[in-house]
Amino acid sequence: MVVMKKTDKKSSKKLTDNLSSKAEPQTLVLLDSHAIIHRAYHALPDFSSSTGMPTGALYGLSTMLMGIIEKFHPDFVIACYDLPQPTYRHEAYEAYKGTRQKTDDALVEQLKNSRKIFEAFSVPMYDMPGFEADDMLGTIVHRISETNKKGETDIKIIIASGDMDTMQLIDGDKVLVYTLKKGIKDVVVYDELAVLSRFGFAPLSLPDYKGLRGDPSDNIIGIKGIGEKTATTLITLYKTIEAMYEALKKDEAKFKKDSGLTDRMFDLIKNGEEEARFSKMLATIRRDAPITFSLPDKKWIDQVNIEKVEGLFREFEFRSLVTRVKEVFTKNGGKGYEVIKKVEDRSDTPKPDDSIKMSEDDQLLAQKLTVGLWVVDSNKTNPSVEDVLFFTKKDTLSEAEKVIIADLEKQKLLHVAEEIEWPLIPVVNLMHDVGVKIDVGYLKILAGEYHRQLSKLETKIWELAGNEFNINSPKQLGEILFNVLSLGAKSGKSKIKKTATGAMSTKESELEKMRGEHPIIDFVLEYRELAKLLSTYIDTIPTLVAEDGRLHATFLLAGTTTGRMASQDPNLQNIPIKTELGRKVRNAFVAEKGFKLVAIDYSQIELRIAAMLSKDEKLIQMFKSGIDIHTGVASQVFKVPEGEVTKDMRRKAKVINFGILYGMGVSALKTNLGGTREEAQDFYNTYFETFPGLAHYLNETKAEAERKGFTETMFDRRRHFQGFKSPLPFIRAMAERMAINAPIQGTEGDIVKIAMKNVHNYLKNEKLLDDARLILQVHDELVYEVREKMLPTIIPKIRKIMESVFEGKETHGVPVITEVEVGDNWGEMEDFNK
Repeated sequence: MVVMKKTDKKSSKKLTDNLSSKAEPQTLVLLDSHAIIHRAYHALPDFSSSTGMPTGALYGLSTMLMGIIEKFHPDFVIACYDLPQPTYRHEAYEAYKGTRQKTDDALVEQLKNSRKIFEAFSVPMYDMPGFEADDMLGTIVHRISETNKKGETDIKIIIASGDMDTMQLIDGDKVLVYTLKKGIKDVVVYDELAVLSRFGFAPLSLPDYKGLRGDPSDNIIGIKGIGEKTATTLITLYKTIEAMYEALKKDEAKFKKDSGLTDRMFDLIKNGEEEARFSKMLATIRRDAPITFSLPDKKWIDQVNIEKVEGLFREFEFRSLVTRVKEVFTKNGGKGYEVIKKVEDRSDTPKPDDSIKMSEDDQLLAQKLTVGLWVVDSNKTNPSVEDVLFFTKKDTLSEAEKVIIADLEKQKLLHVAEEIEWPLIPVVNLMHDVGVKIDVGYLKILAGEYHRQLSKLETKIWELAGNEFNINSPKQLGEILFNVLSLGAKSGKSKIKKTATGAMSTKESELEKMRGEHPIIDFVLEYRELAKLLSTYIDTIPTLVAEDGRLHATFLLAGTTTGRMASQDPNLQNIPIKTELGRKVRNAFVAEKGFKLVAIDYSQIELRIAAMLSKDEKLIQMFKSGIDIHTGVASQVFKVPEGEVTKDMRRKAKVINFGILYGMGVSALKTNLGGTREEAQDFYNTYFETFPGLAHYLNETKAEAERKGFTETMFDRRRHFQGFKSPLPFIRAMAERMAINAPIQGTEGDIVKIAMKNVHNYLKNEKLLDDARLILQVHDELVYEVREKMLPTIIPKIRKIMESVFEGKETHGVPVITEVEVGDNWGEMEDFNK
């Protein structure tokens, strides 16, 4: 961290000495850290690590930093920060930036953690009480520009920012601004000509322009009534506010004629001099902040510790960026190559066994250890071989194996790996190799139908909006919904989340709050569902089908923190099934000739597991009696006979049955049930009064997780929670919600995996693998492709195996039931028992 103090002759000489020693043209990138992080926070989803730590803005910052390194190959990189204390601008004008909302706790946490990123990248950081990051940037630009003018240096400065304020620092092609137009990837570089082209005046006049027009984002008032057009005309003509008022006072008639102002506008300008000069002061970036500045003694690239960067990215769980670090620093043998070679040549740097690429046994060992690492720490989902070596601090997989096994034994988790996970590795590999047959022709027909339907929806939305616009643009959609149609009033505009610019969010969760307020909302939601189905599945799957006509998706044993499996390329576990639009996609998954698709899933397994774990007598009795659990719960909660339970009562019971298992509170319950908060609270209270055993279990689970730092499934799998130790209330609350559900969902993941293993062993032992092959696993559902003539033999056996997974465990008499459907495709299946 750079120490801040007033400049003196000695420090100024050091700056000059450092700069004059540079013979070749060099590049300095200055980072407007706060602006970048704020933009990333609002542009990206609410990412968080498996520990609950918010990371979206940190990911955006890291991505932009890596992009800057790739694009500009800087010799020096420096980051500038705002501090939370008021600045001299606040002292001069108490309402400065007064329109801005209080910074979210998640953003505050990421602003603090962002410094870790710069430390890892060896990027010096500058800040100063009483001044803003822009003032640090302005001061550094000024000092280097002075030495450039003297011919002592030749340094090009690129200011990377998330807003436009820093454009006033642009100077020819020696000081440029690299700014974000949209999100964190749509960027533009401004030089002086670009500013002239956009505004009609030079960069130095930007504070004058704001002095007249004001800046609502910073609550700079300007002259009330003066807009963008008038301000542009005056600044283009006079360059500065001072020159403008000098001309006005010298000859009012000539000024009025030259500027073309109306009487009203002239009066506003004439009477607003004090406001204009004051606003310009607020908008002007200082170039004399009292900081001690000097370029580092070494080039930035020579100080980077790649291992430290990789370690931090692993801590933040930026898996893709860990890989990208080496790519960035070794690309084309460019800058950074020497650094990475030094790191790789160190004897203590982990390196995978060369034999991994040669031996199938060693490939399996690599898979075994990555899965083993995940069992040790469930937060390390889908780890790589590099993650294993980094974790174990070993150079080879054979050495790492000893460490992983020792850790598994220490945590009493070795049996989870040996009895559940490791035996499934060849099963999952086989499932990938077999794949699932795809009817590409059907998807092409469906694509045509859905694209036509999408066009109709687009036309309908435009009609309701009264204007054509890009429905896929959140900004344009927000303009239509909230400004043109003035929606949000019934749902409460204050409750609709806002973006970085203060605009109302158009995320699906926010639009759901406005359902029923205007027909356009339903059409927009349908449009989005259709567009997602097309882009994710219907248009994409045909491009992924192999020459054998089958889709070979990847299934991940260690893909989630809960113990459940995941899939990718594509994700077949997220195909919507609640709507007809989504269900039609499943029709493309078909059986080979002579075979049938057989889908076997556990009936209401999460609720059954909840009854087993909580030992709630009423829940257990309901399952024993065989009644529909949602009807039974509705009967108990609404205190009516089962025969008098209405569809709406059952729906509400189903919402709370599953909501409670996921830690749903009263507010979320109100949103999902409809009605008032009081009604939701009454329903919530009545539910737990009716099922006290479940209430006690959930409270005990939460308390135990906080005490131990982890939860356990019925099969002893652990899920760790670091969020309980967080100083942020919302992270602790998130940890509580996840801990409530972890043993239930984790047990579900365990039994499905055990069933997969046991069924595979049966098919293998009976030499039936050619007659029945596992092709899909979707949460509590297993899909097999079974030879048609073998259906009566194989299905009953698989069902019996799946329903026997709890043998040896205390189920308190809760039966485990599977349901079987058979069909020619995954979307159109019939009950096997019919």
